[in-house]
Amino acid sequence: MDDDLKTAESRVEEDDTHQNAFHPAGPMQCPDRLRLPLSFDADQLAADLVRLSATRWIDHFVTQNYEGSWSVIPLRAPAGARHPVKMIYADPTATDFEDTPMLAECPYFRAVLSSLACPLQAVRLMRLTPGSVIREHTDLDLSFERGSVRLHIPVITNAGVEFDLNRRRVIMEAGSCWYLRLSDPHRVANRGETDRVHLVIDAAVNDWVASLFAAAM
Repeated sequence: MDDDLKTAESRVEEDDTHQNAFHPAGPMQCPDRLRLPLSFDADQLAADLVRLSATRWIDHFVTQNYEGSWSVIPLRAPAGARHPVKMIYADPTATDFEDTPMLAECPYFRAVLSSLACPLQAVRLMRLTPGSVIREHTDLDLSFERGSVRLHIPVITNAGVEFDLNRRRVIMEAGSCWYLRLSDPHRVANRGETDRVHLVIDAAVNDWVASLFAAAM
């Protein structure tokens, strides 16, 4: 486990602020993309993905938004959700979330999530297969300013992945951690020859998140 992950985990043990709501003293504006000062071990991320090789990927249900294959494995889902579609749906009205059985099989994914000192909501592995395209769309209310952030940690990727946010490319390597303001228009194409899989984490903004973002700007 790398130093950044150890440092973040120790911060969780020493500080209870990850349970506190965020009450900003004044407006804090973030850019539409922000590489966060966190990094994770790409080999261990990929190893946990292999542990789920027998798990069925669930096709994303918003079929009008993509061509090819875009699919999901839920690691945290709305509490009580059992139907596959409900488990992969990042329900903006949900307030209670729980780990899924799939997360129990993945020690490094669990360590990554434990290192984030903020309230975690939906957490999913999202796979885009070679030749597949996610059409330009927006995700409502997913912005720091509105109190909810979506973090992307590439697990496996390739040079042929094109992720455009506001029509500008975002290049993300495996193990990096990014905030993307996905209430803005974005689109993705996998023009490579291997899968692109991201660990996608929705979280509520609290003081820890605000400090992390401030350090990245």
